[in-house]
Amino acid sequence: DRPGPTAGAENLHSEHRLLKPAVKLDTDMMKMETDKIMDDSISNTQFTTTLMYDPARKKEPSPSYQTERDACLALFAKWNEADQLNYVEHILSRMCHYQHGHINAYLKPMLQRDFITLLPTKGLDHVAENILSYLDAKSLCRAERVCKEWSRVISEGMLWKKLIERNVRTDSLWRGLAERKGWIKYLFIPRPGVTLRQHKFYRELFPKIMKDIEAIENNWRTGNHNLQRINCRSENSKGVYCLQYDDDKIVSGLRDNTIKIWNRSTLQCCKVLTGHTGSVLCLQYDDKVIISGSSDSTVRVWDVNTGDMVNTLIHHCEAVLHLRFNNGMMVTCSKDRSIAVWDMTSPTEIALRRVLVGHRAAVNVVDFDEKYIVSASGDRTIKVWNTSTCEFVRTLNGHKRGIACLQYRDRLVVSGSSDNSIRLWDIECGTCLRILEGHEELVRCIRFDSKRIVSGAYDGKIKVWDLQAALDIRAQTNSLCLKTLVEHTGRVFRLQFDEFQIVSSSHDDTILIWDFLNCSQKEELTAPQSCSMVQGNHHNNSGSSSGSGSSMGGGGGGGGNGVGLGNNANQNHLHNNSNNNSHNLQNDELSD
Repeated sequence: DRPGPTAGAENLHSEHRLLKPAVKLDTDMMKMETDKIMDDSISNTQFTTTLMYDPARKKEPSPSYQTERDACLALFAKWNEADQLNYVEHILSRMCHYQHGHINAYLKPMLQRDFITLLPTKGLDHVAENILSYLDAKSLCRAERVCKEWSRVISEGMLWKKLIERNVRTDSLWRGLAERKGWIKYLFIPRPGVTLRQHKFYRELFPKIMKDIEAIENNWRTGNHNLQRINCRSENSKGVYCLQYDDDKIVSGLRDNTIKIWNRSTLQCCKVLTGHTGSVLCLQYDDKVIISGSSDSTVRVWDVNTGDMVNTLIHHCEAVLHLRFNNGMMVTCSKDRSIAVWDMTSPTEIALRRVLVGHRAAVNVVDFDEKYIVSASGDRTIKVWNTSTCEFVRTLNGHKRGIACLQYRDRLVVSGSSDNSIRLWDIECGTCLRILEGHEELVRCIRFDSKRIVSGAYDGKIKVWDLQAALDIRAQTNSLCLKTLVEHTGRVFRLQFDEFQIVSSSHDDTILIWDFLNCSQKEELTAPQSCSMVQGNHHNNSGSSSGSGSSMGGGGGGGGNGVGLGNNANQNHLHNNSNNNSHNLQNDELSD
């Protein structure tokens, strides 16, 4: 039977009466636990404080407190430091948590020090300056607004000047801007007497520099540039195969068997080096020598200042397609499928150290550092060799057709191929990190720095890629190509770049300078074609030779590469290997 309303109410009251003792029991248990915790905290000095001080619980001092306190302080003053500390520890151990909170709030400001303000009072201004000199620009701005003393330390320490100098020392973009804009003359100079006006100059210079940097980065993203054109056409010429540049000159290797040196200011040819009997396919120079490789199978060494030929190396039996030298060592590669490693004592003393054999087709390009030699071939592979021992290390496989170009730095290898793709590799584990696609024909030349990859191809286009995004596996493929530059009317053979410009050469007999710094107005300058001829003095020395030193010039230095190029009947070929048989994959068709 269902209970009536009265019975239900009685049951409810009955249940309520049963609940009351349980609630009282829970409250008593909580009080007991709290008392136990308080007792434990008093007896255990290591007990963790969890309750903050409540100001409402503070009570007024007792009437006897003043007299007793003075007596205690008098005794406290007589004790040594160790006794005083021990006494305070005993007092703290007998306090409850909210008292600990009050003491903590009292001690916190006492334990903090404005060391920047205090150091000069001790005669340590230089220490305060040194500490603040490690701040970045944003933090330095904030530090100036802390107080007048901090602002004084920053001003008298010329910390904005030091910040600019630090960036110029460590960042090539800052260094290049300092040289091109002319404000480097205000840096790295002693400060006999620092004035507020001098500090203000550097304080105002910094945001101007940042504005210039932002403009340059935006020009790279949008492709905004000024274009300068050097016409290299001659009676026998049809293509500029390789180049390297610095602030004063551009050195180029041409199909007419010459090396032409161009003045950067006037864009005029100031020297022509003759001596090769075949197309100049690759070159590299430093402050002492120019070293070039040719389809005549020779490597020639030239004095960079006089243009005289000082050495000729005869080793390869077919065209020398690429070379690199640095720190007393040179590596050359050839259409004969071999790689030669040379020891360079001087421009006239170059000795063959080792010949590396392993590729099954023409070796189109080499690069190296103190750890690895890296080579790429028409056989579709990249091979890695130990620099010191010249022993084979590993092969990087992935490209579907012959590899035309690569650059290697640190752990990263970037390669371009006749399969129209670019691949990024980790040299240590041999894995492909990213494939970049966008070119419509063979990727002939490629360079990278810490921010960008720049590639040139037989489709006549130069593409700028975001390197950091390419190395990020989360980045979308369609966002990697920042800009495509189209000005060449023929195949792009060679390019180099730095933070401010790209310099490229092409089958169309031109060298183009893409300026991303000075591009407030779009203009195109064409250089006059007058040249002064310099006949090289010939010194033949089979198997010995050259000057050491690291490469100079933009885009990481290094000579140009002639990709599998030959000299028979003025035909130049890129080689690929299919079914272990080397054959002509694609013709350059460079005959006039």
